[in-house]
Amino acid sequence: MFNKLCDRFSGLMMVWVVLACGAGYVWPPVLVWMKPHLDWLFMLTMLGIGIVTPPHDFNEIVKRPRLVALGMAAQFGIMPVCAFLVAKGLSLPKDLAVGLILAGAAPDAMAAGVVSYAAHADVAYSVALTGTSTLLAPVVTPALTYFFGKTYIEIAFTPMMISILKMVIAPLAVGMAIKRATGKRLDGMVALFPALSTVFIAGICGLVVALNKDTLAEVTGLVFVAVFLLNLLGLALGYGAGMLFGFDVKRRRTLAIGVGMQNAGLGAVLAIKHISARAAVPNALFATWCIVSASLLAWYWSRRDRRTNAEDVPRSTVV
Repeated sequence: MFNKLCDRFSGLMMVWVVLACGAGYVWPPVLVWMKPHLDWLFMLTMLGIGIVTPPHDFNEIVKRPRLVALGMAAQFGIMPVCAFLVAKGLSLPKDLAVGLILAGAAPDAMAAGVVSYAAHADVAYSVALTGTSTLLAPVVTPALTYFFGKTYIEIAFTPMMISILKMVIAPLAVGMAIKRATGKRLDGMVALFPALSTVFIAGICGLVVALNKDTLAEVTGLVFVAVFLLNLLGLALGYGAGMLFGFDVKRRRTLAIGVGMQNAGLGAVLAIKHISARAAVPNALFATWCIVSASLLAWYWSRRDRRTNAEDVPRSTVV
């Protein structure tokens, strides 16, 4: 019963995001208190994800090194470049441009595996891509942000790298160690940690609104266009990369979802900590929109599969 309630809570993430954003706009102090504690809150989230992540999930990285390498080339080759081009094309202000680039340089979203399952894609491959991009993030994310963002503002590579190691890799490793030590004893609470992650993502989005209340109306429309274009390019070019690599349909879908969905919650935290509160706006919007768009795409693909399967079944002849 507990796990079911937590699953239902996590499934309503969009509702909690909207409510948190509304609260941040109407009464900023209710969420502003989070700002000094973002590191610890994100660490708690990653600790929980580590606890519910079986170590064998990372076996796929070893089993499919070529496929994973191609996935990483697509992930980190497509999104940062597209973010840079979209920012230039729309003439985004400096901090918003760097925020968008940071969203593009972030690793895969943890929810990509769930969406891949709904899309009838290759879930094991999705887990391998998310795990690998997360492990590479301490070096690759700040490096790409520095490379593309330095044309706008000065980017601090080393502090950003240390933040990712502290907030992502260390708690994830501790969580997996706890999982290994406790075995199945925590299985009764397995759905609690995704629910806590949902609370954190909603809180981050609300905090970004609270910190930018006075200027939000001036930038939201333009930033949403930028986020929409970046997400659309990620989904389309991710699928196209899968075709170029000779992947089957399931892996093309997986790659499209992996490339198009980013861990923009991490991007928002890094933006607030190392750039500015306004630079977190693209990340907050991307964290919300990428789940909506990928879920709609998964629904379309699964619906098309059901239709195709129904057409393949011979109709019975009535005598």
